[in-house]
Amino acid sequence: MDTIEKFDGNIMHTYGRYPVVMEKGVKETATDENGKNYIDFGSGIGTNSLGYCNENWVKAVCDQVKTIQHTSNYYYTKVQADFAERLNKITGYSAAFFGNSGAEANECAIKLARKYSFDKYGKGRHNIITLKNSFHGRTLCTLSATGQDVFHNYFFPFVEGFRYVEANNIDELKENLDDTVCAVMFEYIQGEGGVVPLNRDFVDAVFELCGQNDILTIADEVQTGVGRTGRYLAGQSYGYRANVTTLAKGIAGGLPMGVCLADEKCKDVLGKGTHGSTFGGNPIACAGGKAVLDHIENTDCLEQVREKGEYLKNKLMQIPEIVKIDGMGLMLGAELKGKKAAEMAKSALDNGLLVLTAKDRLRFLPPLTISYEEIDKGVEILKKILD
Repeated sequence: MDTIEKFDGNIMHTYGRYPVVMEKGVKETATDENGKNYIDFGSGIGTNSLGYCNENWVKAVCDQVKTIQHTSNYYYTKVQADFAERLNKITGYSAAFFGNSGAEANECAIKLARKYSFDKYGKGRHNIITLKNSFHGRTLCTLSATGQDVFHNYFFPFVEGFRYVEANNIDELKENLDDTVCAVMFEYIQGEGGVVPLNRDFVDAVFELCGQNDILTIADEVQTGVGRTGRYLAGQSYGYRANVTTLAKGIAGGLPMGVCLADEKCKDVLGKGTHGSTFGGNPIACAGGKAVLDHIENTDCLEQVREKGEYLKNKLMQIPEIVKIDGMGLMLGAELKGKKAAEMAKSALDNGLLVLTAKDRLRFLPPLTISYEEIDKGVEILKKILD
């Protein structure tokens, strides 16, 4: 029995998988079980932020594995304390809650916002505004928060208390901001929605209106955070820090971790017993997170992400089939003239390139460490299949 047959015979079919078995990876190149190499323009959906098996990351994780792999959150660990302190310092936040994924981080943010409002105003001020075309996770609550009808099927009844407004529609936002709303939750760039950035005037309006009415702002930076857009947080490019920001994907370099960051106003909202996570703040994941932070803080990584992002964008725009590119840094989405993104992603795979899709666009989330040489090689493969 081969791997794919064994896999399909024993694991739920919740993904549309390509018929490839990945076996190992080095730097920005993955290798399948047959020895075929693939330049990675997807980094595990933005998760392998330092590529595959970065030497310093491997050492940090292995050293931690040999020390202590897990302990209950009834106890303290130095590695979690050190990571949280550094994370708060680089982001400007006051407190962190660690979970295992972006969905968990967003669940924490939703609970925090509702409890903040309940503590201060009592019942009835629990609604959260999210944006149409958004994506916030696959738990029942975060699916409910997601502003896409395609996800609101099968799992009825969904969690109540969410309203959806059109991204960049300030008038619709104002119409929905009544005294039953406790928070506005948004992505600065809607990743799964097609890599669509918010307009600056809309972001300005969100923060201005929320500030006037003591409504919390929640920035879902699960995909845009940890240097992906050329700043540690995408909000820095807009000039704002939300009351609450959620991170995941690339934060620990490929290990499962999600983080909910709270500002001074919100840091003490969730007290003992109001939230928890068995594996949250796991020492091994924290060691991986520290290694990613080391790279970002001790190199010119963020500047390189901005420069490489512009380089990749310019190279892609030279391909006639690509008519438009949106995004920031190394988070880009390409609109195609006529070809179907899903078919092109499969053709890219066949030709040794890993790319993603988002709606009807090709999506690019290469490792932050990708080289110019690898960008050139990857674009040549794309040019070949798109032409």
